[in-house]
Amino acid sequence: MKNSLSIRAYTKQPESHFHPYHQLVLPIQGTINIELDGYNGKVSVGECAVIKAGKQHHFSANEAARFIVADLQTLPSSLLKSEQVVFTTTPPLRNYLHFVESQLEYQVDQSIEEGIFQLFYILLCKHPLTQQVQQRIRVVQAFINDNIADNLSISTLAQIAYLSPTQFKKLFKDNLGISAHKYITEKRMQKAKALLTHTDLPIQIIAEQVGYNDLSAFSRRFSLYFGLSPRRFLR
Repeated sequence: MKNSLSIRAYTKQPESHFHPYHQLVLPIQGTINIELDGYNGKVSVGECAVIKAGKQHHFSANEAARFIVADLQTLPSSLLKSEQVVFTTTPPLRNYLHFVESQLEYQVDQSIEEGIFQLFYILLCKHPLTQQVQQRIRVVQAFINDNIADNLSISTLAQIAYLSPTQFKKLFKDNLGISAHKYITEKRMQKAKALLTHTDLPIQIIAEQVGYNDLSAFSRRFSLYFGLSPRRFLR
């Protein structure tokens, strides 16, 4: 068995098996139902299921659903040590999966495929992991990541999670260890730092792309988070 990435589809007929290698299942269209190590639920676009070597698992999916499946000889140490069965993927990893799909459908080229897998593995190694997160909170995480420029109110996020605002705030903190407001701020500041570092966009545009229409408010928040203003960061 060698490390590989492939595009797969499954059937509604439940199946069950195990394999002597690790496997990651990343939906790119639709969802898959998985039962594994006490987890029994759906895995959707924006999520990844981790199936460790030798683990019996049950699964089924609509025939129209499609998945990038990674077969791995070794897992990154963070995933190997974690008990997390499903985690939310970052926007860069999700975007990379669409490139993987396009390339695998375009041609067979071993050298390119090896390079694609190496970058995929690096992205996995850098991927932040938290404790096991409930699905409704994973859905909110994905929504925040994909809509970081929007007004992400607690009431909006609570509706996505099908919870009252009070219930949502408690469940979010219980799952991730920080409040929803702090989580959103961290995501916004990290994206702002990346845009300041890697682009020549004006600070006003960067502020808007991370959810701040008021440049002064953005500058204050950035300064509090990183210890220097956006303008000083650029010097």
